[in-house]
Amino acid sequence: QLVESGGGSVQAGGSLRLSCAASGRTFKSFAWAWIRRISGREREFVAGIGPSGTNPVYSDSAKGRFTISRDNALDTMYLQMSGLKPEDTAIYYCAARRTLSTIGRSYDYWGQGTQVTVSS
Repeated sequence: QLVESGGGSVQAGGSLRLSCAASGRTFKSFAWAWIRRISGREREFVAGIGPSGTNPVYSDSAKGRFTISRDNALDTMYLQMSGLKPEDTAIYYCAARRTLSTIGRSYDYWGQGTQVTVSS
């Protein structure tokens, strides 16, 4: 139902743009978020955005480097990541729920994840 794309390998300081597209149903009225899982750690909220696309929320680690956006006409969400660091290496998941939350595990719908690897 949620399909991520855009992951890959990049050197520190580089940029990547992740995309998440709805498939099979619409998520236009849902809050969306990017959640990541760093190896050996719990899922971690990265950024979230409400249905209207205003007032996005970011984790401290993402502020100033990542930008979340959505295009409801395309039922797609994006995460523009710049200034990437090795500690950003993780599997990034797209997730959705009715209301915006910074608690990663509270999301109801999940994509399959896309790997982001940042080398030093």
